[in-house]
Amino acid sequence: MTRTDEKVRHSPKSKPVEHTRETAAEGVENVLKLLEGRWKLIILFHLFGGNVMRFSDLERAIPAVSQKMLIQQLRQMEGDGIVRRIVHHQVPPKVEYCLTEWGQALCPALDALLSWAALREEMTRSSS
Repeated sequence: MTRTDEKVRHSPKSKPVEHTRETAAEGVENVLKLLEGRWKLIILFHLFGGNVMRFSDLERAIPAVSQKMLIQQLRQMEGDGIVRRIVHHQVPPKVEYCLTEWGQALCPALDALLSWAALREEMTRSSS
């Protein structure tokens, strides 16, 4: 009899997608449409790592954003499947936000962008 801790899990690897210049440009354009907006990336960074934040906590964490804009950006990301809105039916109402699994998967890509930006700063300092 096989023990469950001895079983090997296998997840099939997806086939690498061959991109042409045109399909790659289209893919990047689609991703940028999901992330466009002055506050979306900042909201994402506050929610990374499995953070669950109340709307008021996000407001305090990003003081420069208006309430209307924060609501708009969160609703767009919710519609795109990046953010999940959790409504607790109580008095006073409580609404929390967290990243979906797909939204959390964006973390390594944004981390790579930050590393790329830091590299520019290093290169600028070393050439001076």
